Amino acid sequence: MDASKVAELKLFVDQCKSNPSLLHNPSLSFFKSYVQSLGARIPPDPETDKGGFNMTEPGQTSEAKNPCFSSGDDDEIVESDIELENTDVVESDNDPSQKMGDPSVEVTEEMRDAAQSEKLKAIDAISEGKLGEAIDHLTEAIMLNPISAILYATRASVFVKLNKPNAAIRDANAALEINPDSAKGYKMRGIANAMLGCWEEAANALHIASKLDYDEEIGSVLKKVEPNARKIEEHRRKYERLRKERDIKRAERERQRQKAEQDREALSAFKDGQVIGIHSTSELETKLNAATKTSRLAILYFTAAWCGPCRFISPLYTSLAAKYPKIVFLKVDIDEARDLAECWNISSVPTIFFIRNGKEVDKVVGADKGALERKIAQYAG
Repeated sequence: MDASKVAELKLFVDQCKSNPSLLHNPSLSFFKSYVQSLGARIPPDPETDKGGFNMTEPGQTSEAKNPCFSSGDDDEIVESDIELENTDVVESDNDPSQKMGDPSVEVTEEMRDAAQSEKLKAIDAISEGKLGEAIDHLTEAIMLNPISAILYATRASVFVKLNKPNAAIRDANAALEINPDSAKGYKMRGIANAMLGCWEEAANALHIASKLDYDEEIGSVLKKVEPNARKIEEHRRKYERLRKERDIKRAERERQRQKAEQDREALSAFKDGQVIGIHSTSELETKLNAATKTSRLAILYFTAAWCGPCRFISPLYTSLAAKYPKIVFLKVDIDEARDLAECWNISSVPTIFFIRNGKEVDKVVGADKGALERKIAQYAG
């Protein structure tokens, strides 16, 4: 292809990328059809989307076409954004982890007393607004008494004041490892998660804290947290439902595809409008199974070359096969397939069985043309 033509084509493609509405130009309909034949999805024409006609059926809202599903064959689900109240969310703190005590240390009475003294100094520092100094005193207290849940929970509360929610969560978790019923531990975990915008985690922790030891601060934070947590839960349930519905549809399409494939295979075993000769038990089973899969009536005609009445009725049987192409007409020569004759207890010929879903529903014994025609007409309907 000429290099200049390639360059022009590349320029045209670049223009389409920047302005896909070009593809809706009537003069480019041939190119649009070609692109769509390759499986591409063309964005809707913005001109036809501007307050034009309402294409929904009467009584049907525009939401009836589920906007969460794409129009592709793979039923891709595109999740919408959740409108959350994030005004109090702070930037995540990524400081190195604070010092944590060694829980294996044996704490003496003197160490407990010294830790309590450091805690009191921290409380004084907090009241004076000296939060960094309070952290230092509480860290020293934790080193002295690393098995005190309240010390970790108190330091977590200071980290919350310092807008360091990750540090607060680490301390809250440490407090809860020591005391799983630490109300303050759950409270600080909840408040810190709320600061990070982790609404469900915050709501869960705060609900536990309120059950253990409710206070007004927990209630105040819950009022901000719960609406967001509910929206997230409803959003998740909605898309879980949509994914479940999608999976059910996919499974149904696959089931239908497999059934269609089985039906095609079964139909390939037939010769519509013709009589099929059967020579073995396995061959008969194959045809009858195929008839069952395709919900067809099967007629099994036992005959013999030396049988005069068979020669009388065989031409009619052949003509009926042509008249009823959706019925499976089968024929067995009892001298060629003695095992089949024995299996079906054939004592005289002609004997004709009517079979539906693998089970005998009727039969005709003898060369009774009228009975044969009546029964075929009956079961064909």
